[in-house]
Order: sequence, then C-alpha cells, then structure tokens
Amino acid sequence: MTSNLVLTVIADDKPGLVESLSQTIAANSGNWLESSMSQLAGKFAGILRVSVADDRVNQLIEELNALPSELNIVIERAADESVGQASQAVELNLVGNDRPGIIKEISAAVSALGINVKRLNTECMPAPMSSEPLFKAVAILEVPEGITLEQLQERLEKLADDLIVEIDVVIHS
Repeated sequence: MTSNLVLTVIADDKPGLVESLSQTIAANSGNWLESSMSQLAGKFAGILRVSVADDRVNQLIEELNALPSELNIVIERAADESVGQASQAVELNLVGNDRPGIIKEISAAVSALGINVKRLNTECMPAPMSSEPLFKAVAILEVPEGITLEQLQERLEKLADDLIVEIDVVIHS
C-alpha cells in the first residue's frame, strides 16, 4: 500500500531547492506525482503531492523535516480520494484592470453556487497599450451536478459588469 503526502514549501529562492526535495523523495522510494511551483517576490513557493510506500512514510517525513531550516516545509497526509458528488470541470478566464477585491468577488460568487475552486493562477502585468496594471486569472472550477453552465455564466456576467472585467467560461476537457 502507498500513502500520499501533500507538501507546501517556501524559502528564499536559490538554485538547488527542487533538487534537495527530489533527492530526499527519491532516496525514500517516493514518487513525485504533481506539483505547482513559482518564484514570487524573491521567494520559492511550491506545493506538491508525493506517493510513498506505507513503510517508508515516517522515514520520508523525518528526512524532509531534517532539510535545512531555511526550507520551510509543511507536510500533510492526504486522505484517499474517494468518488464524491458528480461534477463538471469548467475553466474560467478573467482579464481586467487591476484593483483590490477581484478574487474576493469571484470566489464569493462561485462559492454561493456551491462551486469549488480546484486551481487558480493569477498574474499582474502591464497592459499592452497603456502599461496600466492588467490582472489576469485562470481558474479550474468544479461545478456540482445540478448547477448549469448557464447559471454560472449569468452570475459571472453580472459580476463582470460590476468589476469591469472580461470573463470567459468554457467546459474544461
């Protein structure tokens, strides 16, 4: 049997951080399954899921915790993914002038419909013509059975008008 661990990692960015993690995981016969890692404001930030044989879990956790203290790691044992309520994956793309509160408003709207945000990537960049800050977001939403794409689009279109942003929603394949 194997166990899944979810690790969150943050440290001052420098070469070799991913190598340290991957060497420790491999030395314990762990399998690096999926991850998302970024450099943000001079910090390395990442989250990853690892599977490891049940008899190696404690050793892997000990060795990860023994890595240099500048590498802040939080380790959680992941529950078995069970079959839950039927749902549909939908991709939300948003672009607009940057201002505080965009994600707060979007997350409140989808949460009110019982929709879960599975993945969210955002960035601010200069707009092509004006160089004003432009906010972009891409989210993968888990829409439960019983909520139609039309209901979601109607809610988001009203919000897009209020926020003065463009929102596009497509079924994720």
